[in-house]
Amino acid sequence: MANLHTQSAINHSASKNPLAKLWKFAGKFDAYAPLVVMFIIALVVLSASRFGLVLWKYDRVLATGQLTALFLQGVRVDIIQLCLLGLIPVLLAPIFSLAKCWRGWQWFTYAWVTVAIVLLVFLEVATPGFIAEYDVRPNRIFVEYLKYPHEVASMLWVGFRIHIFAALIFIVLTHVAMHRLMKPWLEAKSAWSVKKTLITWPLIFILIAFGIRSTIGHRPANPALFAITADSMVNSLVLNSGYSVLYATYNLLKETKSSEIYGKMPREEILKITGATESDIPTLSTLKSSRVREKPLNLVIILQESLGATFVQSLGGTPVTPNIEKLKEQGIWFEQLYATGTRSVRGIEAVTTGFQPTPADSTVKLSKSQKNFFTLAALLEKQGYTTEFIYGGESHFDNMRGFFTGNGFQNIVDQKDYKNPVFVGSWGASDEDLLNKTHEQLLTHHQAGKPFFTLAFSSSNHAPFEFPDGRIELYEQPKATDNNAVKYADYAIGEFFKKAQQSPYWKDTVFLIVADHDIRVRGDTLVPIERFHIPGLILGADIQPQRFTGVASQIDLPVTLLSLMGIQGQTPMTGRDLSNLAPDTHGRAMMQYNDNYGWMEESASGKQVVVLRSGKAAAHALYDANTKHLNEVAPPANAKELEKRALANVLLPDLLYNEQRYRLP
Repeated sequence: MANLHTQSAINHSASKNPLAKLWKFAGKFDAYAPLVVMFIIALVVLSASRFGLVLWKYDRVLATGQLTALFLQGVRVDIIQLCLLGLIPVLLAPIFSLAKCWRGWQWFTYAWVTVAIVLLVFLEVATPGFIAEYDVRPNRIFVEYLKYPHEVASMLWVGFRIHIFAALIFIVLTHVAMHRLMKPWLEAKSAWSVKKTLITWPLIFILIAFGIRSTIGHRPANPALFAITADSMVNSLVLNSGYSVLYATYNLLKETKSSEIYGKMPREEILKITGATESDIPTLSTLKSSRVREKPLNLVIILQESLGATFVQSLGGTPVTPNIEKLKEQGIWFEQLYATGTRSVRGIEAVTTGFQPTPADSTVKLSKSQKNFFTLAALLEKQGYTTEFIYGGESHFDNMRGFFTGNGFQNIVDQKDYKNPVFVGSWGASDEDLLNKTHEQLLTHHQAGKPFFTLAFSSSNHAPFEFPDGRIELYEQPKATDNNAVKYADYAIGEFFKKAQQSPYWKDTVFLIVADHDIRVRGDTLVPIERFHIPGLILGADIQPQRFTGVASQIDLPVTLLSLMGIQGQTPMTGRDLSNLAPDTHGRAMMQYNDNYGWMEESASGKQVVVLRSGKAAAHALYDANTKHLNEVAPPANAKELEKRALANVLLPDLLYNEQRYRLP
């Protein structure tokens, strides 16, 4: 062993360093000194970041009454994060305790601590922009987007340039600061003997392990433990962004999150409550169409990116969709239609497959649903239809191409197939180009004489909100806002239907205009139901104007469309045929919001809501569609019945997916 003690060596080399006292304290822990420094620096950084975020969102934090608990539990989360970061170095410490390995230990811990702090700072700097967009700290969306560097890089450069430069500046400054801070460590000598290191190691390891577990309870701490309010955004402030991203990565590696996070139920009870049967395809039923047709109609679905009810004046939103407002007088307009989730793949799942949502990722992205999974295209292909997906961007995004080609879509049109597009943004060709291409394809299909099903998915209403000049009178300044992007999307819809109504395919085709989800779904309730409210309109052919005022879900739409088209056949879909119901029929909707599952039932007493939560008791509320308020209430008399119905309906799709029983016969 060297003669110089770690602490004295560090004191000497850090005498001119403003953080000399930090090293003086850390030096007492010899080989573990850099980890002690990492803990202290990181706790300061993470606490400062959390303090700044709380100041930014102070009104929402204050409304929860959990300000003190937020900071105390936040420190607890930070300790968990830092213990996770310290685990690998601690496990390696005995190996490096030998004198001949000391230099390697110094360089390893120097690099480990520096990189750890730089990453923590980077994620905290990225947090405000992510919260502004998604109303939550970086989570699984942050991780998933890393798989699409082209689209995301373009989006960030155009819409988040300031955030990029801020992150780069902070990364450089943090790296320089950490290099200066850690330099004394590279000059230190070990003071502990091998024996002392080995004797103290078990204690250090136990402390690290307990810090990661953070509880003596049956289960280790996880994000559900820190859900101390009904506001998901505030709950995310309790976490730090490193922990949030790490946990999201862990869940993504598991691929599917079981619905049993809400509770378990015997298989026979699930089937009984949901009306399914113990058969090869438990939900299989024979569709009895409301329109008997000699020749079934064609189908066109226009899935609108992020065009929620918040952008439709007659649904209580901003007046930026005048064309949709006019078109709604020509078809079946759904006044209380609710999305099943908050991501495009969840909307695609509901509208094209009728599959109920679960806390797992959408089946568009999961492995067991990449073939032999029911879709409208799979059914219609068997009935002689030409099936097609049209997108303005790159269709591999969110695994759309893989899912569609494996489940009945014969033709995929994406960005490479557009010649001389009017406008190309970060997410590909504009909505105008998309619907021009759709019109061209429909004319071609109609001329060929075969029935067709076309799904067109828009993208203009997505950050950074790019669209061509001169098309609309801007709703507000600056140009690149969601309201302006939606107004442009509405313009493109209006222009498309002007051409469609004058085209030969119009009289033979049913059209659906529907949103995949609302934009920036957020709120201070367990499930912000008002942000799941979306517009939906079915028109074309001989569809008569009607307003459906009952509660409806996205999963009801594909069943209703097939019925209106005059399609006969068997499907595993669990949605209701709304065309066979009175317009004011009481309904139900299901909404997956992060780890919360909302089940809303309409009855004479109002809209009853039960929210299933991971690791917590179910919550009950009443939703007022007029005021858009979700008011928590004490469990009603039928609470257990509601909870069972909700649980059965979130466990059923889990069962169908895992056993691969959601398919055609």
